[in-house]
Amino acid sequence: MTMSSTVISFPPISTPAATVLILGSMPGERSLRDSQYYAHPQNAFWKVMGQIIGLDPLAPYADRILKMNKAGVALWDVIRRCERPGSLDGDILKSSIEPNDFASFFQDHPQIKLVCFNGGTAAQSFQRHVVPNLGPLELKYLRMPSTSPAHTMSFTNKVEAWAAISTHRRDSER
Repeated sequence: MTMSSTVISFPPISTPAATVLILGSMPGERSLRDSQYYAHPQNAFWKVMGQIIGLDPLAPYADRILKMNKAGVALWDVIRRCERPGSLDGDILKSSIEPNDFASFFQDHPQIKLVCFNGGTAAQSFQRHVVPNLGPLELKYLRMPSTSPAHTMSFTNKVEAWAAISTHRRDSER
């Protein structure tokens, strides 16, 4: 039997003007080691965002974050702390999940109207651990295909699905 280890996510990356929140489940080992969201080179997240908001996926991390902030896109994870050996969402010990404080986050970010989940685990964890403790909020929720290399979908199809962010941003500017 593999021993589980406690993993703790990062603080959110956001600005008060953010209109979109992208939620992962919990950063993988490489991201935790590098202290960067989506640090694994085979994760398509930054390449997808390059197509959606025009950032350079090879730019320094700080530059990519600045571009996300300017685009009104915030990043965070549903899970604040959990037990998980390795990096796979499927290995998260469900009984160990502690969610992040979304009530405070949404209070501090009233402009957010769209929440996009990077994969099924993020969406399911949010529904199970966060929604029951949230008051009424006018938010649109979209489950996006995971950008993880473990999710075998073509890059083109991932970009097409994630393009909903561009549509939302255009609609919110009207």
